[in-house]
Amino acid sequence: MRLTIIGIAIACLTSTMAIATDYKAGSIEIINPWSRATPKGASTAIGYMTIKNTGTIPDRLTGGSVDVANQFELHLTVMENGISKMRELNDIEIKPGQTIEFKPGGSHAMFVNLKRPLNKGDHVTGTLVFEQAGKVQIEYTVEGVGAQHSSDQMENMQH
Repeated sequence: MRLTIIGIAIACLTSTMAIATDYKAGSIEIINPWSRATPKGASTAIGYMTIKNTGTIPDRLTGGSVDVANQFELHLTVMENGISKMRELNDIEIKPGQTIEFKPGGSHAMFVNLKRPLNKGDHVTGTLVFEQAGKVQIEYTVEGVGAQHSSDQMENMQH
């Protein structure tokens, strides 16, 4: 009986932790925002996340901000003649039922003119601005310098 209660408590805590980094505004869901630690002297950092539109009309991510940088930009990484190049975007459309993944080597948010370095374990407060859903307050979890995904994603893959 005692082990059952402990098991239930652990399951509840684990499920709470798994949803702790998800945000919702209207039909927009922001899942697992994260960033990487920055090397000494870096002036930029990158934000990753997954954005879902569960509604019936399109929405657009038009911008945002973070407390650790003076500027927030939306970028897409493209390959041209075997060379990876970043393109700044004015906005990103999320069609009904569509999921957009901001990930290393793809779309991402860029934090420009950092006010301080980002260290593994930090939490960065931010705001995303959507055409329909409005402003959404989020928090990015900072992972290690070379991370390819957040530790929350890794935990979810192991279950």
